[in-house]
Amino acid sequence: MMEFTSAQVLAVFSAYFWPLARILGLFSSAPFFGHRNIPVRIRVAVGVAITFLIAPTLPTFTAPNPMSWEGLLILCQQILIGVSIGFTMRLIFTGVELTGDMIGMTMGFGFALFYNPQSGGQSSAINQLLSALTLLIFLAADIHLQLLQCLIKSYSSIPIDMTSLSKNMFHQVAMLGKHIFLISFQLSMPVIAALLMINMALGVLTKAAPQLNLFGIGFPIILLVGFLMLALLMPYWAIPIHENLQHGINLILELISIIN
Repeated sequence: MMEFTSAQVLAVFSAYFWPLARILGLFSSAPFFGHRNIPVRIRVAVGVAITFLIAPTLPTFTAPNPMSWEGLLILCQQILIGVSIGFTMRLIFTGVELTGDMIGMTMGFGFALFYNPQSGGQSSAINQLLSALTLLIFLAADIHLQLLQCLIKSYSSIPIDMTSLSKNMFHQVAMLGKHIFLISFQLSMPVIAALLMINMALGVLTKAAPQLNLFGIGFPIILLVGFLMLALLMPYWAIPIHENLQHGINLILELISIIN
């Protein structure tokens, strides 16, 4: 009969428990993996499966008892690292979703908002359209696989131990928020500029003919121009969206290089 000591059981348990904590942290914040429509059981099962695949290939580490205070600190550290990696990619999606909100509000879709299960708030139809487009590009370009590769690389750059995180980690993550506005400005400006010119033309027309019903005439024209601009730009948005997603992977690699 085979017998195992408590130290051996603890070593085997730690070899899979700590990597799983970082993976589940990623799944809680990353796009696609953390989508609310995916049941929690499925996400945990996928996380466990990935852990069993990558745990034997990870560098060896000496971890304390998970039930100790030191083990609790390491657990929080691993979850925080995973959340930071997923949150960085989430910023790219948020920038595209902000583009949809800006275009939708300019077109007058503020009257028709839908519940977005991912953000837990209201969003316009243009927002959900661009969000779906970004998710399709995210999957078609294998960015989700590159995200998992970044997670695996993080185990070498940030080993599982009591090494303190960098003091400027939170500052670096916060500074990444500027990419939300850079992406939304890059993608939304052509449509907003076209709609701005239409609004200026309608303003001049209303001044020249005050008897015209501006709301009855202007609203359909703005919608028509907005949809035409979306139809013209949609084929060209795939390239900048893919470049921004790839840039998100580069930001993650930079983050895990300075996080320790």
